[in-house]
Amino acid sequence: MRKGVTVWFTGLPCSGKTTIADKVALNLKNRGLKVERLDGDIVRKELTSDLGFSKEDRNKNIEGITFVAKLLTRNDVIVLATFISPYIQRRQQTREEIGEFVEVYVKASVEECIKRDVKGMYKKAMDGKIKNFTGVDDPYEEPVNPEIVLDTEVETVQESVEKVLNYLEKKGYL
Repeated sequence: MRKGVTVWFTGLPCSGKTTIADKVALNLKNRGLKVERLDGDIVRKELTSDLGFSKEDRNKNIEGITFVAKLLTRNDVIVLATFISPYIQRRQQTREEIGEFVEVYVKASVEECIKRDVKGMYKKAMDGKIKNFTGVDDPYEEPVNPEIVLDTEVETVQESVEKVLNYLEKKGYL
């Protein structure tokens, strides 16, 4: 029996977290593995729509997700979580609570993320229409020592997916 793990994709908005995690999930499901996707946009819409984007609300959001991911992980599910989760301390708390945890830093410059922003969120933030937007008027604290770094400005989506899968295989999760 394989043990569960939470693979935590963190990075700026539009860095590629969801795109890569969705492809990893498809690969794992095609192998017959138990996989759950926890995505920031969906969780905010379905579970935590009452929370804003202050530091306190962001931490409360991640606290709840951590609880769900921990339950799934201990039931031998591979959890692919895609959250900006901008604060190092909160990510470290999540790591400690879950235990079986892999941090994936999806790295892209603000300039590149702006180019990829099909929803126009960065423009709205720069125009002052969205407050506390990570990368514009709210900080993103880059991971100090993530297990995996995906540089989406130089890697293809498939190369990034392969890096994640190879790491999970090497560590015995697959």
